[in-house]
Amino acid sequence: MLRTASPKLFTRSLRVALACTGAAGLALWAFAGPAAQAGAAPDDEKTGGETTVFATGQNAFSFPFANLPDEERTRFVIGNSFFKRNWVQAPSSTTARDGLGPHFIARSCGGCHAQDGRGAPPDFTRGLSGQPVGLLLRLSIPGKDAHGGPLPDPVYGDQFSNFAVLNVLPEGQIALRYDTVRGKFADGTPYQLQKPRYAFSKLNYGPMAKDVMVSPRIAPQMAGVGMLEAIPEAEILRNAREQAASGGPARGIVNQVWDAPSQQMRTGRFGWKANVATLAHQTAGAFLGDMGITSPTFPVETCTAAQKDCLAAPRGAQGKAPEIDEKTFNDVVFYETTLAPAARRNPKDAQVLQGQKLFAQAQCAACHRPSYVTGENPFPRLGSKAVQGQTIYPYTDLLLHDMGEGLADGRPDFLANGRQWRTPPLWGLGLVPDVNGHNRLLHDGRARGALEAVLWHDGEARASKDKVLQMNAQERAALVKFLESL
Repeated sequence: MLRTASPKLFTRSLRVALACTGAAGLALWAFAGPAAQAGAAPDDEKTGGETTVFATGQNAFSFPFANLPDEERTRFVIGNSFFKRNWVQAPSSTTARDGLGPHFIARSCGGCHAQDGRGAPPDFTRGLSGQPVGLLLRLSIPGKDAHGGPLPDPVYGDQFSNFAVLNVLPEGQIALRYDTVRGKFADGTPYQLQKPRYAFSKLNYGPMAKDVMVSPRIAPQMAGVGMLEAIPEAEILRNAREQAASGGPARGIVNQVWDAPSQQMRTGRFGWKANVATLAHQTAGAFLGDMGITSPTFPVETCTAAQKDCLAAPRGAQGKAPEIDEKTFNDVVFYETTLAPAARRNPKDAQVLQGQKLFAQAQCAACHRPSYVTGENPFPRLGSKAVQGQTIYPYTDLLLHDMGEGLADGRPDFLANGRQWRTPPLWGLGLVPDVNGHNRLLHDGRARGALEAVLWHDGEARASKDKVLQMNAQERAALVKFLESL
């Protein structure tokens, strides 16, 4: 039996949280009590069962599981330290944290996932002219690698890096502008959407391949990712079977992807195209691609043959790969897997309940499946048993769906084609403004809030969007209120 948090455990949990965030004036209600029962009502506050924390404010995504055993909380704090603190250029006296670059887009995991939250595209309307952090551009050319994944650009690799260490040239700069897309609701209310346009400039290693494909990615929030990893694979496969048999427009498919830590093909569930199967792979890939930090999983830098200065740059850990050792890497993954989902806010509010009915009427739950019961972590040494047997409410089927031409990136990724995207979880959506100071949603942050995100839906989701277009202003407000309560 998992325990209800005692006053002593609460005090210890709060002390750990403060150590993790360094926050003053922490907005914390309390940790969750008894476990949510299987079959609980959809208005249950406990999004993650006994793991749920009752927290709001800037640190809402940064707490450990409420039911995390005392002996595992120290490991959580250690992993948090390496997740949030900056890495430095080699050689350095700080051998445990050197090896940044040679190319990179962030100096820490927290550089993209600020406060364990969501990234955003640059907001040039606020006078920000720097290069983006928390937004990356994937690159590939037609064809597949040995495992069926994308082929990288021969000069710039699989990810564009706009920063570099001393004596190494950054790959170049990214420019972003928006086209306006106009429309109207059925009641005549106009709306405007922003369609992003990306361009590269100051390319320091020559031109990209003529047939290069580019896809933007925003860093998602981290809270609850360990719960998603513990969803049994059979449930994801079941989602695909039931949608195929339903006869409805939603026909999600499973992505089958290469998982480097286990050296096998697995069901994808992470990444905007479900192109990653496990948090261990996702984390090792981010260390390498985003920060230039080698690991036991990916021990070789990503410098291409054309990047001579990158190849010649000093390596961290006194020149001995990997630059992050296995124990430290495992502690970072443990930290990620035990970040708690925050409880819902006001789930029994009348407007929220109306929005919940409208969500159901628009058939949104066909893809945004509300609940699951968790199984085991695929790598027990990287997670906690506290994740098991919890009734959770992430609102996703973890499948790929054709979302129409408006959202298409034209870039395949394993079995995902250029119009397909993984259904993003909705839990925590309403806390993003508190944590990160913005409400940018979708894979590239183009949507300014939940309603705009809905209005970008097309393809398999066109019928659901059409139902929203028919709603009046009061109904639209109720739908948003429900989504922001999750």
